Amino acid sequence: MSEETSGKVIPRTLTIAGSDSGGGAGIQADLKTFSALGCYGMSVLTAVTAQNTREVTHIHNIPPDIIRAQLDAIFNDIGADAVKIGMLSNSGVIRAVSDSLKQHKAQNIVLDTVMVAKSGDHLLQDDAVMTLKEELIPLSALVTPNIPEAEVLTGSKITSRSDMETAGKALLDMGPDAVLVKGGHLNLGSVSMDCLIYKTADGIDHTRWFELPRINTRNNHGTGCTLSSAIAAGLARELSLEAAVKDALWYLNEALKQSTGWNLGNGHGPVHHFHPWWQPETAEPDVS
Repeated sequence: MSEETSGKVIPRTLTIAGSDSGGGAGIQADLKTFSALGCYGMSVLTAVTAQNTREVTHIHNIPPDIIRAQLDAIFNDIGADAVKIGMLSNSGVIRAVSDSLKQHKAQNIVLDTVMVAKSGDHLLQDDAVMTLKEELIPLSALVTPNIPEAEVLTGSKITSRSDMETAGKALLDMGPDAVLVKGGHLNLGSVSMDCLIYKTADGIDHTRWFELPRINTRNNHGTGCTLSSAIAAGLARELSLEAAVKDALWYLNEALKQSTGWNLGNGHGPVHHFHPWWQPETAEPDVS
């Protein structure tokens, strides 16, 4: 090897998602998460949104040929050990991403089925849901829907733990390697529960439940983006699926907890992505 190519390759993580001008979700949240968890982050923009903590005011979709060009540029040179997919607003964008990921034989694909922003604004066109189910869910190592998204994808109402598990198995039948149904929208008292389902080597469905304290904070913008990116970072670091999910849930829980004292904007503020490195009261850099 030459001197230029003999260095250590750090875990490489790619996010394919929309830009959040407010910095709390989307590409911005993904890159913060990758960096906080020791990975080199890259990005493919699928849309540019004008948004803040309260609302999404405009969405500009990136043309599919530009999305393909971004993916080609990354895979033809740097490569990726894991891929997180977020906002894909229409069928043309979904097909562009799917075709490129197949072409480049991408691995460790974590699909966050983004449909609605925290503000309630719709980010996925209704007629694109079927394309998502047909094109990207079968390519994924893990799909991470919240309760409303899992209801749309399965057509079933989810009001209990049992319903979460049933929906997870229905999604698993669509072809991904694993499904994490996030239970934050269910009222389970002081805890939040998430259901991971995957098939074992002998083809049997295996279910693992994760339980963490529910954090009471309005600073919860970008939680889905952050969690899926943290899982992708774990897979890029060669953690097992269960270990990657467990570590990511802990990371997000702490990010929520450490953001409770923040006052950024007048709506749903961001989580604290760099909580392992600095706290608000000690945020001044050490220049000694």
